Amino acid sequence: MKTYNIDKIRNVALVGHSNCGKTTLTEALLYVTKVTNRMGKVEDGNTVSDFDKEEKDRQVSIGTSIIPVEYENTKINFLDTPGYFDFVGEVYGALRVASGAVVVVDASSGIEVGTEKVWRYLEQRNLPRIIVLNKMDKENVKFDVLLEELRERFGKKVVPFALPIGEGENFKGYVDIVDRQGRLIEEIDNVKIEVPEELTDKVEELRGVLMESVAETDELLLDKFFNGEEFTYEEVSTGLKNAVLAGEVVPVIVMCATKAMGIKCMMHMINEYLPNSSDTGEVTGMVDGKTTPRKVTSTQPLSAFVFKTIVDPFVGKITLFKVMSGVMKKDTEVYNDANRETERIGNIFYLRGKDQIEAAEIVAGDIGATAKLMNFKTGDTISVKASPIIYKGIDFPKPSYFMAVSAKTKDSDEKVGVGLHRLNEEDPTFIIERNVETKELVVGGHGNIQLAVLANKLKNNFKVEVDLTNPKVAYRETIRGKSDVQGKHKKQSGGAGQYGDVRIRFEPSDADFEFVDEVVGGAVPRNYIPAVEKGLKECLDKGVLAGCKVVNIKATLYDGSYHDVDSNETSFKMAASIAFKKGMQEAKPVILEPVAKVEIYIPDEYMGDIMGDMNKRRGKILGMEQQEDGTQKVLAEAPMAEMYTYAIDLKSMTQARGSFEMEFLRYDEMPFNMAEKVVADYKAKSEN
Repeated sequence: MKTYNIDKIRNVALVGHSNCGKTTLTEALLYVTKVTNRMGKVEDGNTVSDFDKEEKDRQVSIGTSIIPVEYENTKINFLDTPGYFDFVGEVYGALRVASGAVVVVDASSGIEVGTEKVWRYLEQRNLPRIIVLNKMDKENVKFDVLLEELRERFGKKVVPFALPIGEGENFKGYVDIVDRQGRLIEEIDNVKIEVPEELTDKVEELRGVLMESVAETDELLLDKFFNGEEFTYEEVSTGLKNAVLAGEVVPVIVMCATKAMGIKCMMHMINEYLPNSSDTGEVTGMVDGKTTPRKVTSTQPLSAFVFKTIVDPFVGKITLFKVMSGVMKKDTEVYNDANRETERIGNIFYLRGKDQIEAAEIVAGDIGATAKLMNFKTGDTISVKASPIIYKGIDFPKPSYFMAVSAKTKDSDEKVGVGLHRLNEEDPTFIIERNVETKELVVGGHGNIQLAVLANKLKNNFKVEVDLTNPKVAYRETIRGKSDVQGKHKKQSGGAGQYGDVRIRFEPSDADFEFVDEVVGGAVPRNYIPAVEKGLKECLDKGVLAGCKVVNIKATLYDGSYHDVDSNETSFKMAASIAFKKGMQEAKPVILEPVAKVEIYIPDEYMGDIMGDMNKRRGKILGMEQQEDGTQKVLAEAPMAEMYTYAIDLKSMTQARGSFEMEFLRYDEMPFNMAEKVVADYKAKSEN
């Protein structure tokens, strides 16, 4: 593959709901541009884009694939993103380096929740886009109805640039509204025809809307429009491109990817209206803590942004990057200003699916890859030590679904940890935490499918099988009353015996643990008092109700006795332990449960369901805030024990339109009937 000038490179994200045909579209692109001589099928597991074993088995995209194609002396890097919501982090990574997007819509299904979500992402980033209505050959496709639905949902800036000729099985081509030109699609070629008579009025009506959009981009053109003058071809082309780049117009075109129909139209639209790499102008990064611009040209010092990492069990680590400035060449010494590490780049190449295409150099604005780069991870910036820079990373959504992961065999625990950390290099959207209280390894992601994929990858890539279970809740214990107890440890055997005697008052405290020494007259010798405190602290790890960590307790040592010969530190530690257990039992012990702060984002129509469900989870709704995009932000608190499956349940309640974030807030006393069950479960396990 040759090296293209910066103004001939486009990076375009393919986004849309799952099963809308994005991967099939990439197959059609490769076929039409003669990279392949036949189109693969998702069902057959032979597509270029979905090459991972998990993708083939599940017949859905899991990771973003790069599919570069060459058309009309332009290189277009298509980033084929997953449509399944568990893998939304891949979409975020792709949009971080894309300068435009193609929103693929299944014309037979209409606007689905995935379409709404990616539209929201694109609006947040103000990314220029084109809407492609795919599967136009399906039954019951009504173009006019779907177009009206798009305009109602996403605004009047959604404007058709193409009208279908025929619908359903009779779909055979389209009319280019800008050129007033009909095109029949035969095989992969477009045959020019006159505009069908029945579409003439509609074409003129829609072309008038487009011309109005052109006029609004320039005051001189606006005057020309109101005077009824025709625009030149250059004025139309420039005006429409400016409107698309500004987000004021979103073109709609039609296609059938399975038959490679409309592919050339889409590539032409991308070349004509979506930004090339030089349109970016400049990017900003941090240099010595200050925001600094850098021009996106090949004459600037080298800098690149790592937007994805692939961990291949055979090839090793593959780092995917977009060159932001300068030129990337092999054997270049690169620098990571975030961790102050330097290393040498090996071979550089383009990726097409999993296939590596050797590259002599990769210029600013283009996307490339390298293998075995050890000191860079997803979100890092590659630069040179003489001119370092750090670009803003990727703001991945926070994990909301948590499971405990454990090896099926005890001798595989270490393999699980190593495997998960390797996979985390590839997918930074999940987190790994070791809960010291429950002694569990907990993985947090965006849904059950993502975690199931991780489990399968551990099995296939690292030869370790794991179980995924609901995490144990890290309950706590405390006291609500006061007690005054004696702890006496006395043991006599051959030789020296053991003797320790303490009297301790227990009461609630604001601190986690508070120890007070009120001994007078040497009832407990000074050298044994630290042993009493240590004995109490050791008991805090295991409460008397359910073996949970004990918090918010004050212990006052005020009296005791000792033996000149038999007393020692161990004896007083034992005495303190006896006192602790008695004191806890007599001071009204209770179980505390962790409570989370929850922020839920939903459309208005689901408010009643969300509030009712939150009540069932023993949660409290604290308030609501209207968001700019029309959704509601619901503020709530809920016990974490009730929230582990909330990610799945919220998807079900809102048809996947809802999302939420959750973080630990505090510990609250657990209701008596719920606490009884926790205690009973603990006792049952202790007896086994």
